[in-house]
Amino acid sequence: MILIDGKKVAAEMKQEIAAKVLELKEKGGKTPHLAAVLVGHDGGSETYVAYKIKDCEAVGFKSSLVRYEDDVTEEELLSKVQELNEDTDIDGFIVQLPLPGHISEQKVIEAIDPKKDVDGFHPENVGRMVIGLPSFVSATPFGIVELLKRYNIETNGKNCVIVGRSNIVGRPLSVLLSQKAINATVTVAHSRTQNLEEVCRNADILVAAIGVPEFVKKNMVKEGAVVIDVGTTRVKSDQTKSGWKLKGDVLFDEVASKCSYITPVPGGVGPMTRVSLLHNTLLAATGKIY
Repeated sequence: MILIDGKKVAAEMKQEIAAKVLELKEKGGKTPHLAAVLVGHDGGSETYVAYKIKDCEAVGFKSSLVRYEDDVTEEELLSKVQELNEDTDIDGFIVQLPLPGHISEQKVIEAIDPKKDVDGFHPENVGRMVIGLPSFVSATPFGIVELLKRYNIETNGKNCVIVGRSNIVGRPLSVLLSQKAINATVTVAHSRTQNLEEVCRNADILVAAIGVPEFVKKNMVKEGAVVIDVGTTRVKSDQTKSGWKLKGDVLFDEVASKCSYITPVPGGVGPMTRVSLLHNTLLAATGKIY
């Protein structure tokens, strides 16, 4: 069993991005600028955005953080989105999800200029990705594909099962893995899939993205499979200072022995999601997509 080290790969990618930023600056180009909008004080969102700011500093980006309380109106948030759309110094920005219930996440996503949509959530970017045009690809799917490539994991003709059909991970990942550059045969499974255990056991590459801690057990994984765990659920723990710990969607201790490759949680897909956002911002700053 080989552990897929997302932290190591993300660090390598950061070095590559930092070198490109330095080259850009030496040629008189502008410094890439990533902005984040954070609503409320969700613990996971706070941590994630703080990491994003540190990541920007590490590669030489400028970063901005816009904060709102939970009671911000949808109108006010949409006004800020439009302001960021029009700010020529900002190359890309994200509105951190989830948002409070009184705000339509889809309306906010669609209000973002696709040319600055470095999260890759806007329908225009999703549509471009589906038909193979250059686009901003959502960070987690891009990160997963990059891990497979950098570990030289064979995907050509392989049976890939993705458990989870979210618009952020499952659906876009299924498109990426089925494209000609990767050539996997993809099944998207979910809570209504019949014979789910059997479907998963047929996977050469199994991606767990269902959001249920330790959902994937040993009996769902075939010998020698590659297992990618996207889960990052916070669960209470009296063994940590914070009072919580991250759990993946895979029961790691039980499954790992059957795998050829597996990602840990934390330290697997998570760091790749963050560095993929930097990758997209650099593309935005250099006009490589639009």
